[in-house]
Amino acid sequence: MDWKEIIQIVALATGLPYIVLEILQKRAMWIIGIATGAACSVAFIADRNWGQAGLNIYYMVMSVVGLVSWKMDEEKAGEGGIHLRRLTRKTALWSAIAFVLGSLVLAFLLRLLGDGVSLLDATATVLSIIGTIWLARSIPEQWILWIVADFLTTVLCLRQGNIWMGVLYIAYIASAVYGYRLWMKKGKYVV
Repeated sequence: MDWKEIIQIVALATGLPYIVLEILQKRAMWIIGIATGAACSVAFIADRNWGQAGLNIYYMVMSVVGLVSWKMDEEKAGEGGIHLRRLTRKTALWSAIAFVLGSLVLAFLLRLLGDGVSLLDATATVLSIIGTIWLARSIPEQWILWIVADFLTTVLCLRQGNIWMGVLYIAYIASAVYGYRLWMKKGKYVV
Protein backbone atom coordinates (compact mmCIF):
# COMPACT_ATOMS: atom_id res chain seq x y z
CA MET A 1 0.00 0.00 0.00
CA ASP A 2 1.48 3.36 -1.02
CA TRP A 3 1.07 6.72 0.71
CA LYS A 4 -1.65 7.85 -1.72
CA GLU A 5 -3.81 4.88 -0.78
CA ILE A 6 -3.24 5.55 2.93
CA ILE A 7 -4.36 9.18 2.49
CA GLN A 8 -7.49 8.00 0.63
CA ILE A 9 -8.30 5.58 3.47
CA VAL A 10 -7.90 8.41 6.00
CA ALA A 11 -10.28 10.51 3.89
CA LEU A 12 -12.77 7.63 3.86
CA ALA A 13 -12.38 7.03 7.62
CA THR A 14 -13.10 10.69 8.45
CA GLY A 15 -15.59 11.24 5.63
CA LEU A 16 -18.04 8.55 6.73
CA PRO A 17 -18.61 9.98 10.23
CA TYR A 18 -18.83 13.42 8.63
CA ILE A 19 -21.79 12.42 6.46
CA VAL A 20 -23.61 10.80 9.38
CA LEU A 21 -23.20 13.98 11.42
CA GLU A 22 -24.23 16.09 8.41
CA ILE A 23 -27.46 14.14 7.99
CA LEU A 24 -28.22 14.48 11.70
CA GLN A 25 -27.23 18.17 11.48
CA LYS A 26 -24.71 17.98 14.30
CA ARG A 27 -22.20 20.80 14.58
CA ALA A 28 -19.38 18.29 15.20
CA MET A 29 -19.47 17.56 11.47
CA TRP A 30 -17.73 20.85 10.82
CA ILE A 31 -14.80 19.86 13.05
CA ILE A 32 -14.43 16.47 11.38
CA GLY A 33 -14.80 18.26 8.04
CA ILE A 34 -11.44 19.92 8.62
CA ALA A 35 -9.68 16.52 8.83
CA THR A 36 -11.60 15.16 5.84
CA GLY A 37 -10.82 18.26 3.80
CA ALA A 38 -7.12 18.02 4.61
CA ALA A 39 -6.90 14.35 3.61
CA CYS A 40 -8.91 14.83 0.43
CA SER A 41 -6.88 17.86 -0.66
CA VAL A 42 -3.64 15.89 -0.34
CA ALA A 43 -5.15 13.00 -2.33
CA PHE A 44 -6.36 15.32 -5.10
CA ILE A 45 -3.07 17.25 -5.22
CA ALA A 46 -1.26 13.95 -5.79
CA ASP A 47 -3.39 13.38 -8.91
CA ARG A 48 -3.16 17.00 -10.10
CA ASN A 49 -6.91 17.55 -9.68
CA TRP A 50 -6.39 21.16 -8.73
CA GLY A 51 -10.08 22.08 -8.61
CA GLN A 52 -10.95 19.33 -6.14
CA ALA A 53 -7.79 20.03 -4.13
CA GLY A 54 -8.68 23.72 -3.82
CA LEU A 55 -12.27 22.79 -3.06
CA ASN A 56 -11.20 20.72 -0.07
CA ILE A 57 -9.10 23.59 1.26
CA TYR A 58 -12.23 25.74 0.86
CA TYR A 59 -14.16 23.07 2.84
CA MET A 60 -11.74 23.49 5.70
CA VAL A 61 -12.39 27.26 5.77
CA MET A 62 -16.16 26.82 5.38
CA SER A 63 -16.14 24.42 8.33
CA VAL A 64 -15.47 27.41 10.58
CA VAL A 65 -18.24 29.45 8.88
CA GLY A 66 -20.70 26.56 9.14
CA LEU A 67 -19.89 25.96 12.79
CA VAL A 68 -20.72 29.58 13.69
CA SER A 69 -23.80 29.78 11.43
CA TRP A 70 -25.29 26.54 12.73
CA LYS A 71 -24.74 27.58 16.34
CA MET A 72 -26.87 30.69 15.76
CA ASP A 73 -29.60 28.77 13.88
CA GLU A 74 -29.62 26.01 16.51
CA GLU A 75 -30.52 28.60 19.13
CA LYS A 76 -33.57 29.60 17.04
CA ALA A 77 -34.71 26.04 16.23
CA GLY A 78 -34.11 24.57 19.66
CA GLU A 79 -31.56 22.00 20.72
CA GLY A 80 -31.50 18.90 18.56
CA GLY A 81 -33.83 20.27 15.90
CA ILE A 82 -33.04 20.36 12.20
CA HIS A 83 -33.05 24.04 11.31
CA LEU A 84 -33.80 25.04 7.72
CA ARG A 85 -33.80 28.16 5.62
CA ARG A 86 -35.77 28.64 2.43
CA LEU A 87 -34.09 28.79 -0.98
CA THR A 88 -34.95 32.23 -2.32
CA ARG A 89 -35.21 33.16 -6.00
CA LYS A 90 -32.29 35.52 -5.53
CA THR A 91 -30.08 32.76 -4.12
CA ALA A 92 -31.15 30.32 -6.85
CA LEU A 93 -30.43 32.91 -9.57
CA TRP A 94 -26.99 33.95 -8.33
CA SER A 95 -26.14 30.28 -7.80
CA ALA A 96 -27.09 29.40 -11.39
CA ILE A 97 -25.06 32.28 -12.78
CA ALA A 98 -22.09 31.42 -10.55
CA PHE A 99 -22.33 27.77 -11.63
CA VAL A 100 -22.23 28.49 -15.37
CA LEU A 101 -19.60 31.23 -15.29
CA GLY A 102 -17.55 29.59 -12.55
CA SER A 103 -17.45 26.23 -14.33
CA LEU A 104 -16.30 27.78 -17.61
CA VAL A 105 -13.63 29.98 -16.04
CA LEU A 106 -12.36 27.26 -13.71
CA ALA A 107 -12.23 24.66 -16.52
CA PHE A 108 -10.09 27.07 -18.54
CA LEU A 109 -7.73 27.72 -15.61
CA LEU A 110 -7.49 24.04 -14.72
CA ARG A 111 -6.64 23.18 -18.32
CA LEU A 112 -3.78 25.71 -18.14
CA LEU A 113 -2.53 23.96 -14.97
CA GLY A 114 -2.48 20.58 -16.72
CA ASP A 115 -5.61 19.11 -15.14
CA GLY A 116 -6.46 16.19 -17.44
CA VAL A 117 -10.18 16.25 -16.61
CA SER A 118 -10.63 20.00 -16.31
CA LEU A 119 -14.32 20.32 -17.28
CA LEU A 120 -15.40 17.44 -15.03
CA ASP A 121 -13.21 18.73 -12.20
CA ALA A 122 -14.45 22.33 -12.63
CA THR A 123 -18.14 21.41 -12.80
CA ALA A 124 -17.98 19.23 -9.68
CA THR A 125 -15.91 21.85 -7.87
CA VAL A 126 -18.25 24.79 -8.58
CA LEU A 127 -21.35 22.75 -7.70
CA SER A 128 -19.68 21.76 -4.43
CA ILE A 129 -18.77 25.35 -3.60
CA ILE A 130 -22.39 26.40 -4.05
CA GLY A 131 -23.58 23.32 -2.13
CA THR A 132 -21.32 24.19 0.80
CA ILE A 133 -22.67 27.75 0.95
CA TRP A 134 -26.21 26.37 0.92
CA LEU A 135 -25.25 23.79 3.59
CA ALA A 136 -23.81 26.49 5.86
CA ARG A 137 -27.11 28.36 5.45
CA SER A 138 -29.14 25.14 6.07
CA ILE A 139 -30.94 25.26 2.72
CA PRO A 140 -32.34 21.73 2.23
CA GLU A 141 -31.99 21.80 -1.57
CA GLN A 142 -28.23 21.68 -1.00
CA TRP A 143 -28.65 17.89 -0.92
CA ILE A 144 -29.71 17.91 -4.59
CA LEU A 145 -26.55 19.78 -5.53
CA TRP A 146 -24.51 17.23 -3.57
CA ILE A 147 -26.06 14.29 -5.40
CA VAL A 148 -24.95 15.73 -8.74
CA ALA A 149 -21.55 16.99 -7.54
CA ASP A 150 -20.75 13.73 -5.74
CA PHE A 151 -21.72 11.68 -8.79
CA LEU A 152 -19.35 13.76 -10.93
CA THR A 153 -16.59 13.43 -8.35
CA THR A 154 -17.14 9.67 -8.17
CA VAL A 155 -16.63 9.48 -11.93
CA LEU A 156 -13.50 11.61 -11.60
CA CYS A 157 -12.04 9.41 -8.86
CA LEU A 158 -12.84 6.11 -10.56
CA ARG A 159 -11.46 7.33 -13.91
CA GLN A 160 -8.15 7.89 -12.18
CA GLY A 161 -8.17 4.58 -10.29
CA ASN A 162 -8.78 6.11 -6.86
CA ILE A 163 -11.05 3.37 -5.56
CA TRP A 164 -11.14 4.48 -1.90
CA MET A 165 -12.05 8.03 -2.83
CA GLY A 166 -14.67 6.65 -5.24
CA VAL A 167 -16.19 4.61 -2.41
CA LEU A 168 -16.29 7.73 -0.22
CA TYR A 169 -18.15 9.71 -2.88
CA ILE A 170 -20.60 6.86 -3.51
CA ALA A 171 -21.34 6.98 0.22
CA TYR A 172 -21.78 10.75 -0.09
CA ILE A 173 -24.39 10.22 -2.83
CA ALA A 174 -26.37 7.76 -0.69
CA SER A 175 -26.18 10.09 2.30
CA ALA A 176 -27.38 13.04 0.22
CA VAL A 177 -30.50 11.15 -0.84
CA TYR A 178 -31.21 10.13 2.75
CA GLY A 179 -30.30 13.57 4.14
CA TYR A 180 -32.67 15.38 1.82
CA ARG A 181 -35.57 13.14 2.80
CA LEU A 182 -34.81 13.47 6.52
CA TRP A 183 -34.39 17.25 6.44
CA MET A 184 -37.65 17.71 4.51
CA LYS A 185 -39.50 15.42 6.90
CA LYS A 186 -38.13 16.65 10.25
CA GLY A 187 -36.76 20.11 9.54
CA LYS A 188 -38.09 23.38 10.92
CA TYR A 189 -37.73 26.61 8.96
CA VAL A 190 -36.13 29.31 11.11
CA VAL A 191 -35.99 32.10 8.52
